[in-house]
Amino acid sequence: MSKALAPESSNVLQCTAKRRTFADANKKSQYRGQAMLYHAYEYTHAALGPMRQAARMGQQMLSSPFNPMSTSYQARASAAACEMFINATRRYAKPEFGIKTVVTDGKTLDVVEQIELELPFCNLLHFTKPDAPADQTPVLIVAPMSGHYATLLRGTVTQMLPDHDVYITDWVDARDVPVTAGDFDLDDYTDYVMELCRYLARKTGERPAVLAVCQPGVPVLAAASLMAEDNDAARPASVTLMGSPIDTSRNPKQPNDLATGRPLSWFENNVIVTVPFPNQGFMRRVYPGFLQLSGFMSMNMDRHVDAHVRQFRNLIKGDGDSTAQHQTFYDEYNAVMDLTAEFYLQTIERVFQKRSLAIGEYMYRDRLVQPAAITDIAIMTIEGEKDDITGLGQTEAAHDLASNLPDEKRVHYVQEKVGHYGVFNGSRWRNFIQPKVAEFMQAQRAPHA
Repeated sequence: MSKALAPESSNVLQCTAKRRTFADANKKSQYRGQAMLYHAYEYTHAALGPMRQAARMGQQMLSSPFNPMSTSYQARASAAACEMFINATRRYAKPEFGIKTVVTDGKTLDVVEQIELELPFCNLLHFTKPDAPADQTPVLIVAPMSGHYATLLRGTVTQMLPDHDVYITDWVDARDVPVTAGDFDLDDYTDYVMELCRYLARKTGERPAVLAVCQPGVPVLAAASLMAEDNDAARPASVTLMGSPIDTSRNPKQPNDLATGRPLSWFENNVIVTVPFPNQGFMRRVYPGFLQLSGFMSMNMDRHVDAHVRQFRNLIKGDGDSTAQHQTFYDEYNAVMDLTAEFYLQTIERVFQKRSLAIGEYMYRDRLVQPAAITDIAIMTIEGEKDDITGLGQTEAAHDLASNLPDEKRVHYVQEKVGHYGVFNGSRWRNFIQPKVAEFMQAQRAPHA
């Protein structure tokens, strides 16, 4: 027979039960608050709809050639103010790559963008060129899952297309993925990279060249390490890491300070919300795009304010080229996507706070990732001299981790006078960096056994 509990034990259990009940209530209240934050954003956007429509009508009326006052300063200034309001409050849709043709050896080739493979959280895009040579190097560009869409790498893709068979990871907005598709974390990201390498190896007959831009450097290096250790026949022939946070203790920048300045619980309690109905990802926990965008803006607020002041003045002056350039940039910059909570929190913890890969403690599904297993996957690291996101040395750290890789399979390059964005876009990417990347990939081509 069981003995009756002593009064002291009974009191302890009652107190414990009360604490659990209080904690559960707090957690439910927290989730309700998180859900309401997303709802508040949606309601505010909807509430501003009539004002946007009124501003649009006013802008058209003030700028109409049939309006005799349209050329006056007052009309131009009012029309400019209306346009600024519209652009500040509208929702920015996912941009398109829009690459229709490319010039190869003086010949213009048509480019057809198609979905090669569909996965719950990623579409593998293939930029096919029906009339291109058949022996072009297959390249898998792993786009960052850090808020912006893969179209942020439009300049990267455009420059790689003439001489390469280009594929890119087109990550899906988490708010559009039903919860029935399951979670998506850093290990799932690594799984996707390995699966795409195997798919391309089977299709093309050779081990792919992998190009990782910024954030995916860690899961790509992890995938390469695991495939090398397993002697996987589809392991990459080469891995190019561009501005990647392999070891964030080296020359830390503002994003490193933001990620390490607070405990992980702060991020979970303050920036993780639940997707509201009627989105397909209803009830999925995410780091929402609108919070990410506010973070992006706050890092360089003065620069963004100055850019919008110049835009207002250019609209008044009628400087079409300058206004179009500004609008093109912010159409891309303001288009953001939600990230799954588990992926975001693991990135904060394992990449920035614990630096797990850099100190040899990075685990993939209870398996230690060992970059020292890499012996025949060539590694090229690229950094920008003025990178204010990933400091000098953070990407180069990959060479220290791949300690058994022969020197002839290593390349490190620092581009002068460029920041983070300039590493993979712009004139220095086109004229200096990309030719070195193309030469490196070509030299490391290897067949799929």
